[in-house]
Amino acid sequence: MHILIEIRKLVFLSISLGLFNACATVTNLDAADNDSVGIPTSLAITSTPIKSPVLNYSLELVVDGFQRPIYVTHSGDGTARLFVVEQNGAIYIVSGGKVLDTPFLDLKDRITRSSSEQGLLGLAFDPNYSDNGQFFVHYSDNNGDTVVMKFLVSGDANRADYQSGIEVLTQSQPYRNHNGGQIAFGPDGNLYIGLGDGGLAGDPQQNGQNLATMLGSILRVSIESSVGYTVPSDNPFFANEGARSEIWVYGLRNPWRFSFDRITGDLYIADVGQNDWEEINFQSADSLGGENYGWSNMEGSNCYRLGCESELYSAPIVDYHHSNGACSVTGGYVYRGEALLHMKGSYLYGDFCSGSIWELSKTVAGGWSESLLIESDLQISSFGEDEVGEVYVVDYAGGIYKIMEATN
Repeated sequence: MHILIEIRKLVFLSISLGLFNACATVTNLDAADNDSVGIPTSLAITSTPIKSPVLNYSLELVVDGFQRPIYVTHSGDGTARLFVVEQNGAIYIVSGGKVLDTPFLDLKDRITRSSSEQGLLGLAFDPNYSDNGQFFVHYSDNNGDTVVMKFLVSGDANRADYQSGIEVLTQSQPYRNHNGGQIAFGPDGNLYIGLGDGGLAGDPQQNGQNLATMLGSILRVSIESSVGYTVPSDNPFFANEGARSEIWVYGLRNPWRFSFDRITGDLYIADVGQNDWEEINFQSADSLGGENYGWSNMEGSNCYRLGCESELYSAPIVDYHHSNGACSVTGGYVYRGEALLHMKGSYLYGDFCSGSIWELSKTVAGGWSESLLIESDLQISSFGEDEVGEVYVVDYAGGIYKIMEATN
């Protein structure tokens, strides 16, 4: 399992970059549709992340040897374990700094990896996991369609009960890319599910602006029922004829990662762009939902389709261009840990290709201030939190890193 990271980076840069523009960028499918930004030739392949030239933070390797890791999270049960999601279908536990030999759950027989954007994409533990032992996964099934499934832990706390799986939600996928993948419980106890626009370049089916489909949206559902889900009656389109009542917000291309501030409940959404712009969207905790973030009329703060009216959409709080090696935004978390006192309240995010990590903070005037935190050689597939709010960075080449104050 422990393959040299540097060898894997060289291999993955050449064959696997497509996932995270989310990554719908260099698969054969997308290249044929002019949806490719290519592989930056300027990426340095080094063994150690580079300390930020601006702020005194660095990345500390926690554990490595994973195969295409794309997420890390915790179970919230007081055990301090980390759960690492591999795109190929396995979930491994890190306990006491070591990876347990046997996967917590292995779904390789249920998923497809026929495209670089498919596979096991998300994991969320029920807020009451300590009591009910249930958790949820988001994956591409053998037909290439999206499935959200509920599982239960077995009598062994380090093993899930494979036979307990119950489908919660399915969504057919017209193409093999832009599958979304994030699932997370909000402060209201509901499950939020991210779905991309269904794929191909430029949203040819215009799903991003179509309320009749769940594609191109973040959904909000209740999972209190033992089977399936119910729709909360206060969802913004609950009573709208012709609209999917599950939709919480829409106008998204591929919300690869989103997260809630564990203190304020604010929602941050990183939406992967087309050929030019990556964006971070924001929803205040007091929102009633229904925001339209503009895709595919808008890409970031810019018109993507001629004649778009930008004032009709919720603008991103920050966007950045595909320059200096950037290609695909990876959303992170608002830092609420204790180790990095000067970072508290800042939202962290990165770019898969450039390896840059930024922090984004609210200003006294109500705007947003952005600064470069760390420059690294990592292929940042995801961020993650542990139980106490410390933030981790997932390298698609196999490693899990923790953001730390630099020692020198």
